[in-house]
Amino acid sequence: MHQSYQSQEEVVKLKAPNKYNVVLINDDATPMEFVIQILMIIFTRTSEDAEAIMMEVHEKGKGVAGTYSYEIAEQKVHETISQARSAGYPLDAIVEEA
Repeated sequence: MHQSYQSQEEVVKLKAPNKYNVVLINDDATPMEFVIQILMIIFTRTSEDAEAIMMEVHEKGKGVAGTYSYEIAEQKVHETISQARSAGYPLDAIVEEA
């Protein structure tokens, strides 16, 4: 019995799934400490990373909290907005293609 093997040129290259950024949007009402807590709890950032991202959001108007598959990014946005609203803050988050 003869087995055929694919040559290297015939190997199909699978494209990695697209990645998506969860972007936090600055506002004038959400306390910086709350944003840091969100980054540490939902996005598992260290306190140093969380503070740096929070400052980027504060100074530039937005900042990337993390990069994920689309489904995970959507879930993180939902968790962020849900936590913010529960605490009475208008913090917003969106998904953008990385």
